[in-house]
Amino acid sequence: MNRIITAVSATPRERYTLAERGELTLAMQVQRCGREAALADVLYVHGATFGADLSLYFAFDGRSWADALCEAGFDAWGFDFAGYGDSQRYPAAHAGMPCDIDDASAQLRRAVAAVRARNGGRPLVLLGHSHGGTVAARHAALQPDDVRALVLFAPVVTRAETARSPAAPTQSHYPLTVWAQYRRFIEDVPRGQSPVLSDAHYDAWSAAFLRSDPGAAAHTPPAVMTPSGPLADIAALWRGHSLYDASRIVAPTLLVRGQWDSVCDDRDAAALLSTLGAADKLDVRIERATHLMHLEAQRGALHDAVNRFLLERG
Repeated sequence: MNRIITAVSATPRERYTLAERGELTLAMQVQRCGREAALADVLYVHGATFGADLSLYFAFDGRSWADALCEAGFDAWGFDFAGYGDSQRYPAAHAGMPCDIDDASAQLRRAVAAVRARNGGRPLVLLGHSHGGTVAARHAALQPDDVRALVLFAPVVTRAETARSPAAPTQSHYPLTVWAQYRRFIEDVPRGQSPVLSDAHYDAWSAAFLRSDPGAAAHTPPAVMTPSGPLADIAALWRGHSLYDASRIVAPTLLVRGQWDSVCDDRDAAALLSTLGAADKLDVRIERATHLMHLEAQRGALHDAVNRFLLERG
């Protein structure tokens, strides 16, 4: 029987609050590797629907992605965009679509500056998932001196518009239920294949997901109110718009994705790699995995691929 852990990793973490006049307050944390000097600082940039505690730091059977990074000698930093996790929620009067590319990029700049203020000014590794990969790639293109390496895990990239391209959202937030999240784990798994996430693991994770929004229980069924900005960006990308200039990315870049990921498939990967300015770039496809591989049975293969790429580049 699996030993189910329903909380984030038990390893102690330092927690910070990024508060600036006129800006929403962001929650940031770091899990140290325990060495006198870490090989590098890795800053995780989360995706569209859940923050750092539910991804980088969430432990399945006692082990998180942050644990794997720390064991390899890296300090594992994470933060929550405004509207997620422990960060401040958007006010009703917020102008624009919350957490869209411009908004999220400004928040990432604050997080990067906070890490560099605490590590002696060293460039860091950006590790971005999904929409967070888009935000991380944009930062790497615009601020190359901040980034020693870039890891894009299942990034959303530009596609030609089709009749199936999603419409842009009209509301600032939308309710996301446990069932809607569960569908994301099963919709890309081919018929006849075994599940990529056990029911017991999903029960533990989904309970934590609902706890991430104090107002979740007020909805029927319970739901986490989620900023719509990332959906607006994805709608723009899948209508042929580019949100950054990939040719300006010069840092060594790893693109890692799952075999069954419909959000970042073989054509998407090839298109992105062809436009990247980095001379050192690598595409790794992991078998039997989907867009949420960091929560799935193949998460260990993901951890190993990222660590190997970073360790080989010093």
